[in-house]
Amino acid sequence: MNDVSNLIDNINRDRLLDRFIKYVKVDTAADPSSFRYPSSAGQLELGKIVLDEMIEMGVTDAHQDHNGLVWGTIPSNSGEDAPTVAFVAHLDTSPEAPSENVRPQVVASYAGGDLLFENGAKLTVQECPELQQLVGKTLICSAGDTLLGGDDKAGVAIIMELAQSLLENPSLQHGTIKLLMTCDEEIGRGTDKIDLAKLDATVAYTIDGGGAGILDVETFSADAATVLFTGHNIHPAIAKGRMINAVRAAGEYIASLPKEGYTPETTDKRDGFIHAYQITGGVGEAKIELLLRSFEKEELQKYAEILSAICEQTKQKFPGLSIHLEIKKQYRNLKDGLRHLPQAIDLPVRAFKKLGRPFEKAIIRGGTDGSQLTEKGLPTPNLSSGQYQIHSVREFACLDQMVEAIEHLQILVALWAEEKQEP
Repeated sequence: MNDVSNLIDNINRDRLLDRFIKYVKVDTAADPSSFRYPSSAGQLELGKIVLDEMIEMGVTDAHQDHNGLVWGTIPSNSGEDAPTVAFVAHLDTSPEAPSENVRPQVVASYAGGDLLFENGAKLTVQECPELQQLVGKTLICSAGDTLLGGDDKAGVAIIMELAQSLLENPSLQHGTIKLLMTCDEEIGRGTDKIDLAKLDATVAYTIDGGGAGILDVETFSADAATVLFTGHNIHPAIAKGRMINAVRAAGEYIASLPKEGYTPETTDKRDGFIHAYQITGGVGEAKIELLLRSFEKEELQKYAEILSAICEQTKQKFPGLSIHLEIKKQYRNLKDGLRHLPQAIDLPVRAFKKLGRPFEKAIIRGGTDGSQLTEKGLPTPNLSSGQYQIHSVREFACLDQMVEAIEHLQILVALWAEEKQEP
């Protein structure tokens, strides 16, 4: 078992920072309008950078496949019967905020108070109370006009520095470690091209969580809904008794959706929601896109029934209108699959306790690659990577917490090395 005291000096903090800054300068925003995989060229570019680093540090079988995913292996130094552990992060960033020309700023020994950005913007402690816990630590942010990209380049940097620390320090015990960097997680395609047989792992961990000391053990269950309205367009001068306005019908539909206790802005904690997030179209045809989210998959069926009932109500108000409702399954609660491998949760908890650090088991009001991997049969909880204010131009990351994450993973792989594979 790795001695906790041995972890203090084997992580190269400056190299980790340099690595992270190099990554965030590459624009890897996913493109939801693209049918390519990956959806943006920047993901391939960053993947090549990561691949070159893997090869240089001596990672076995390092390669970037034809889908842009980057793979690597660190062979076991604890015998062949130790379970294989995979670490997963995603190369892409959110398309919901500017991501070109990221200018990372390093705030050494943060003094407290408002976090000031180069462009004059600021993040107040009232807006982000977590800042109070980060005084004296090193923070990395953008200039205030773009994403930083800590989601999930912090996770990529943590995994890469973990790999290098294990290769440079063979006394650190571990079983076979698989490294996997995915694409297009931010637009729901992160696991589409993962070959689980190729990964061949007993357990995986996505390094894609906020803050420090958080072990995400539940996610939303999620469906997507599309409501298509087909009306009849005709010149408004001769429209009486003839026009069927799909735009007005779509507006009526949205107005009829339940509000208090059913929308993201009126819910929190374990509440689910129906989120109408996009409307497009014209008089002849209009479309509404919605997200259905709940920690209980049975509630998703209730939401689907609500949408269907409003379809019928809207059709009655607009004679001749055609409405088509389509609901697609997206992912299911992480908790459902983790029951099959209790060690996936127990061992990270033991690692936190060995380090003497506070931790919490948490829920995510969203999903991760781990949600889908777990549903496919590979238990995959999510761990912290020092991210804050994600998907915002006031996003930042904490270098000290990234180091802490690597220390936690070093203990975690040692604990897994002590486990024995099922015959």
